[in-house]
Amino acid sequence: MLRLALPRRPEARRILVGTFLSAVGRGLTLPFLFIYLTDVRGLSDARAGLVIGWYGAVTLALSPLGGTLIDRFGARRIVVPCLFIEAAGVASLALVDSTASAFGAASLMALGGSAIWSGQATILASVTGEGERQRVFGLQFALLNLGIGVGGLTSGAIVDTARLVTFQAIYVIDALSYLAPAVILLTMPAVGRRLADPAETGVAKSGGGYLTVLRDRPFRRLVIFGLVLTTCGYAQIEVGFTAYAVRVAEVTPRVVAWALAANTVMIVLSQLVVIRRMEGRSRSGALAVVGVVFATAWLVLGAAGLVGAGSAFAGALCVVACAAIFGFGETMLSPVMPALTNALATDELRGRYNAMSSMIFGISGVIGPVTAGPLIGAGGGAIWVGVVTGGCLLASLLALSLRPLLSAAQDGRIVVRETVDEPEPAHR
Repeated sequence: MLRLALPRRPEARRILVGTFLSAVGRGLTLPFLFIYLTDVRGLSDARAGLVIGWYGAVTLALSPLGGTLIDRFGARRIVVPCLFIEAAGVASLALVDSTASAFGAASLMALGGSAIWSGQATILASVTGEGERQRVFGLQFALLNLGIGVGGLTSGAIVDTARLVTFQAIYVIDALSYLAPAVILLTMPAVGRRLADPAETGVAKSGGGYLTVLRDRPFRRLVIFGLVLTTCGYAQIEVGFTAYAVRVAEVTPRVVAWALAANTVMIVLSQLVVIRRMEGRSRSGALAVVGVVFATAWLVLGAAGLVGAGSAFAGALCVVACAAIFGFGETMLSPVMPALTNALATDELRGRYNAMSSMIFGISGVIGPVTAGPLIGAGGGAIWVGVVTGGCLLASLLALSLRPLLSAAQDGRIVVRETVDEPEPAHR
C-alpha cells in the first residue's frame, strides 16, 4: 500500500524525503520554545508570549508577499533562500540572551517561514499529476507527523532545563534540518520554476494577483470553510484542548502528552489507509465529514470534564480518545485541502492560492488561542465545548455548500489517470 501511495516522479519523492528530515528537526524544538525562553533564558511569561505571538503575526503579514514572489520568480528561487534564512533564525535561538535578541531571532524565522509552506506546496503540486496529488499530500502529512513524533521523543530524552547546552543542541540540529530540503532543491534546477507568465495569460491585464484569487467563488467558499474549521479545530489544540484537559477534566500534564502521542500514532498508522479509501470520492463530502469528526472529538473531551471528577482513569481515557479521534479527522483534511486548492488554482497564480490557503492556519492561530481562555473560564468549560463543537458542524455545512460550485474533477469524483510524466514547463 505504501508503494501505491508514492508519487511517480523521483523529484516528488526526494521532496518528501526533505519534508521528513526537516520535520524531525522541527519535532526536536516544537514543544519547548516557551519553556526555553522562560525557564532557561529567564524571560517573563508575558514577554515570551509576545515573542511567540510576534513570530506568528509577522509570518502571517508576509505570507501574501511570499505568494506573489513565488508566482513571479518561481517557487524554487524563493523557497531555497527562505530555508537558509529560517535555518539562521532557528540557530540564533540558541544564542538569545535577552528579549531583544529573542525578537530578532523570531523576526528572522518569520521572514524565512513566510513562504516555505506555500512554496513547497506549489513545487509538490507542479511535480505531481492531478490523479495522484491528493494521496501525495496525504503522504507528506504522514511523514511530517512521523518526523515531528521522532524528533519530539528524541528531545524529550535530551533536554534538561538545568543544562543550557541541551537546548542549544536541539536548536542547532533543528537549524541544520532545514538545510536538507534546501540541498535537495538545489540538486533539482528544473523543479520549481515559474509555471506561467501572467502577461501571456492575461491575468495581469484583468487585475491579476490576489483580486483574481478572491474572485474565485469556489475558492472563497473553501477559505471560509477553512477559517471556521481551523479556528474551532486546529487552533484549539495548543491552548483550548490543553487548558480544558488540565483545568476542567483535571488530568495531569503527562496525560496530555499521552494524548498528543495518540494523535500522532493515529495519523501515522491510518493516513495511507484513509487516502487510499478516499480516492474517487467527493472532496467536499470528505471535508464535511472532517467537521463532524472534529465535533465528535470535542464532545468526547467534554465528557472528560463530566466524568473526570469521579474517575481519573475515565477522564484520562476521554482526553486521549479525543486526541486520537481528532487525528483521524486530520488524515482526511490533510490530503483534501491542498489537493482542492491546487485543483482550483491556475498555474500563473498557484503560489498565491497556496499562500492564501496557508494563511488560513495563521489567522485561526491568532483567533483560537485568544478566545479559548475566556470561553473555558466561563461556564466551567461548557461554553467552550459548545462553541467549538458548533463551529465544526457549521464548517461541515459550508463544505456541503461547496459541492455544487465544483466540477466533478475538482471535487475528486473523477480520478484522473496520468500515463506520461512530462517535466514541468521551464518558464524563466
